[in-house]
Amino acid sequence: MSPETFTGVTLARILRPRGLRGEVAAEILTDFPERLPDLREVWLVGEHGAPRRIEIQKCWLSPSRGGQAIFHFTGINSIEAAEPLRGLEVQVPIEQRAKLEPGNYFVGDLIGCEVWEQGAPTALGAVREVEFPGGVPLLAVATGDGEVLVPLAAEFCTRIDVEAKRIDVTLPEGLRDLNRS
Repeated sequence: MSPETFTGVTLARILRPRGLRGEVAAEILTDFPERLPDLREVWLVGEHGAPRRIEIQKCWLSPSRGGQAIFHFTGINSIEAAEPLRGLEVQVPIEQRAKLEPGNYFVGDLIGCEVWEQGAPTALGAVREVEFPGGVPLLAVATGDGEVLVPLAAEFCTRIDVEAKRIDVTLPEGLRDLNRS
């Protein structure tokens, strides 16, 4: 896989150098941090420049500061060599992301899905983001009349097809008006 064709999923973001031997501390951005110490190779991706593949010499999880991953990349052996990595995202090819149980979805796969209300001739709108207020997650759906929050629950979301970027919903009377912002 070349940098031009690389499509990845972010697992962590490098915060700063850690220690004297070139290790870096990274903010964990995956729901599956237990996979990080088993990785042997990742891609470092930033706003500027092409993604670059790099081997991991060692990775471990640290409980400090709410939980961080500590990476030691092959060829990065000093604070000076680690400093330019600050802010880069640690990614793996999208094909290597964790497998989910049926009925579970990646937030990124839901964003952009068209939401169709049962029997409606046109889409209600598109998912702008997924909110986690505690309890059931909410789909923030951008409509022509503002935003509607739809609970991401089987009784409301009757069919989710992330491949087709479509979510079919059955909304109870008044829900659109209740939570439209």
